[in-house]
Amino acid sequence: MDFITGKHISRRAALRGMGATVALPFLDAMVPAGKMLSSVDGLSTSLSATRLIAIEMVHGAAGSNEYGESVNLWSPADAGHDFDLTPTSLLSLEPYRDYLTIISNTDVEPAEATTPPEIGGDHFRSSAVFLTQTHPKQTEGSDVLVGTSLDQLYAQRFGQDTPIPSMQLCIENINQSGGCAYGYTCVYTDSISWASPTEPLPVIRDPRVVFEQLFGAGGTAEERTLRRRTDSSILDWITGRVGQLKRELGAADQQKLERYLEDVREIERRISLVESRNSSGESRELPEAPAGVPDSFSEHAKLMFDLQLLAFESDVTRVFSFKMGRDSSARVFPESGSEKPFHPASHHGGNEESVREFAKINSYHVSMIPYFLERLKNTVEGDATLLDKTMLIYGSPMGDPNLHNHKRCPLFVVGGANGALAGNNHIFTDDGTPMANAMLSLGQKLGFDEMTSFGNSTGPLELNV
Repeated sequence: MDFITGKHISRRAALRGMGATVALPFLDAMVPAGKMLSSVDGLSTSLSATRLIAIEMVHGAAGSNEYGESVNLWSPADAGHDFDLTPTSLLSLEPYRDYLTIISNTDVEPAEATTPPEIGGDHFRSSAVFLTQTHPKQTEGSDVLVGTSLDQLYAQRFGQDTPIPSMQLCIENINQSGGCAYGYTCVYTDSISWASPTEPLPVIRDPRVVFEQLFGAGGTAEERTLRRRTDSSILDWITGRVGQLKRELGAADQQKLERYLEDVREIERRISLVESRNSSGESRELPEAPAGVPDSFSEHAKLMFDLQLLAFESDVTRVFSFKMGRDSSARVFPESGSEKPFHPASHHGGNEESVREFAKINSYHVSMIPYFLERLKNTVEGDATLLDKTMLIYGSPMGDPNLHNHKRCPLFVVGGANGALAGNNHIFTDDGTPMANAMLSLGQKLGFDEMTSFGNSTGPLELNV
């Protein structure tokens, strides 16, 4: 443990044991007696930093189709503050409308084909465009070129004082190599985070790997392997240090620490149960997936969100990108009420019944988000909740999946972003407005006051009207 001075604990204090490093949540004991939060170096920065999650759900939405738009399957009918989410795929967000900003009718022109050889390659370049808003170079080699993504711009400026500047997660299998199709390398469809125009960042699908990065970085690989083989929790290796720390804390801090450690233990237990179930020899719905990956989409998404919450709570990282789908996926989501595989359902042919069938899957995907929002809302750090301090971006670089176009692309933002976003707002933009304008505005809300352009933007949007 980074030991206590007798007056206060460092924000970077951690409990260490063999093969385990457990960072701490914010505790009152981290504020020296007689001092204000704002006067403590490092601590005030930690508490005031906006957490950023950028989520891509591939292949557009039913509401981007001409019929879907006419019956408001994605965006509500009314702009402003009195919008009705009832007919939309966003209905599950109603309890959080005071944190919700819907941005409708924006286009992602950089994902369109610009030369004849690029025609047909929408699946294989779109994901790289979502957070860069830049047209990718068509190549099957290593000479990739697109742009630096918004999440990485933020991590490079505001995430360097955390142990992990950013993390990149995914749900679907993305481990493909070489060329995908239409002359594009698979890294364009596998990566939504780009540290530079030529540097895609790999994503993690296995919750166990995420857990080990957050909490198992201590010790050697052999020690971490031994800990797992003994079927022990990481907390079993730091019991003495936990007891030592608790003796230094007040009652409120002791309770907060205990709740946090129980959350760590519960997530570890859930991952172990998944691994045990998937290693039992029973048939799996996802036979190609690592043992730590649940067959259930919702179980997988919730595990990933809970890991993100712990990372935010302990300030291990402030930046996540989360790729929740894969183009051309044939996955079925029975909990959505639709038995159609995802990609075939997206090619609805403009048939009204089929468009509504795809909307069921859109609604199901969005319904994963309130689980995370509730966890953020119930986690208090200093004088605000993590939901008040978070900006969550959810969208797609594709519009109507049946046409593979990039018009009327779905996009919404949830969270207070430390007061930068007012919420309860539906912004319906003029036809032809680039999604890059929204990304530019969000970048400015994240603290890039000097940012005047992003991707193919033509100017910022007013997000708090």
